[in-house]
Amino acid sequence: MLARVRSGALRGVDAYIVEVEVDIAPGLPAFTTVGLPEAAVKESKDRVKAALKNSGYQFPGNRVTINLAPADVRKEGTGFDLPVAVGLLAAQGIVPSESVDKYLIIGELSLDGRLKPTRGVLSMALAFRQDSGAGLIVPRENAAEAAVVQDIAVYPIETLSEVVEFLQGRQELTPAPPPKLDLEALEPADEVDFREVKGQEQAKRALVIAAAGGHNVIMVGPPGAGKTMLAQRLPTILPPLSFEEALETSKIYSIVGQLPPDQPLVTKRPFRPPHHTISDAGLIGGGRIPRPGEVSLAHNGVLFLDELPEFKRQVLEVLRQPLEEGQVTLSRASASLSYPARFMLVAAMNPCPCGFLGDSKRVCTCTPRQIQTYQARISGPLLDRIDIQMAVPAVRFQELADPTEGEGSKFLRQQVMAARQIQGRRFARSRYHCNAQMSSRYLKQFCVLSSEARRLLETAMERLGLSARAYNRILKIARTIADLEGEEHLSLPHVAEAIQYRSLDRQLG
Repeated sequence: MLARVRSGALRGVDAYIVEVEVDIAPGLPAFTTVGLPEAAVKESKDRVKAALKNSGYQFPGNRVTINLAPADVRKEGTGFDLPVAVGLLAAQGIVPSESVDKYLIIGELSLDGRLKPTRGVLSMALAFRQDSGAGLIVPRENAAEAAVVQDIAVYPIETLSEVVEFLQGRQELTPAPPPKLDLEALEPADEVDFREVKGQEQAKRALVIAAAGGHNVIMVGPPGAGKTMLAQRLPTILPPLSFEEALETSKIYSIVGQLPPDQPLVTKRPFRPPHHTISDAGLIGGGRIPRPGEVSLAHNGVLFLDELPEFKRQVLEVLRQPLEEGQVTLSRASASLSYPARFMLVAAMNPCPCGFLGDSKRVCTCTPRQIQTYQARISGPLLDRIDIQMAVPAVRFQELADPTEGEGSKFLRQQVMAARQIQGRRFARSRYHCNAQMSSRYLKQFCVLSSEARRLLETAMERLGLSARAYNRILKIARTIADLEGEEHLSLPHVAEAIQYRSLDRQLG
């Protein structure tokens, strides 16, 4: 007999419907899976066989053929266990085929018939909604993320027997309730705050500008100056995630299995601080079947690279594509996939190997050659793609001992959100979200300079030897500074402050 069960598989961050065809034919006992299955899919035979027997059902003793259609796309993961088991029961007449057709079925089986969570259920629920299905049967741990998708019923299941009785009409199940989608209410309270940072007012100002315009930042300063402390607090002044942004980010965390069962959506902007020993595949993504890397996990959030020169050169160079395009494309012999990677890059580094070059209290022990070699690890093209470059000096004792608290994250976030609202209206009819993403056409339209500002920028370009890309970065930063002040036109002070944030070009380029 032949039975068909609908399931889903992942292609990048998106999913597509897979039709699991089960055929039981006369012949010697055999179990064959076709349709380009990966190892985990092939191994489902043993899990399904044990789960059926331990749940009180008969595993067919004839020739069994499983086809996963479309058959020309590779399938991976353990989510086909449950649809294969249901298909075997439907082919034997234990489960009515007409009831199976109403649902998309996903889940991994334990040997005793319990269901385990699987990756990518959120993406599959979105694909199934477009397919106008009647319902989604998933493991209970995946029900919350699937229920985020409206207009489909999500049925949480704990065991194979429960699925069978439900499809037979002998047991009723209540669909999982949709979670509350008030992201500001769901967002957890910030554990860190900018008011805890002593001194570093210029660095705080630069980070507010970066947050307001979505600009990349590099901080250069001695050890203990507070670079990591500042970077960790940057997400606290970024605008809350919109529902669309939360959905995009949650899909990525779902397909890598990092979405907690009790958290259906990523409600806080990601902050990813990979160690400098990370490989290029770990940072950008990779593998035989490409998986997202840290740049994609930082989508709509912050990627923090501490001790930037300690990263391998080839690791840093792969950042160029996501920094420019907001996505990364991974090509392999088996597949070519694109993952979103629109993030703010925040990097930190010492000015020299010992860390005390230019420090007024400590003497630098590095030779000029050591300093040059250390700084040359950051290539000019990568440095060009970092909008704001700032020095973070050591904090003085008077600033550390001062009991007065600075401006808190809540106050700074209000400034950032006011500037982002201006940019939202500016780019309402485009694909851009903030000033850092502006194309050349928008630069000409929204970054018109006065004659005084033009002369100042021309002088800075000649003296600092800035590139054309750096020129565009300065205009974007000046536009953000004007937005923070609520001004429509760029003036001389805006451009002058923006030029200050490119002062490291000569030193590090």
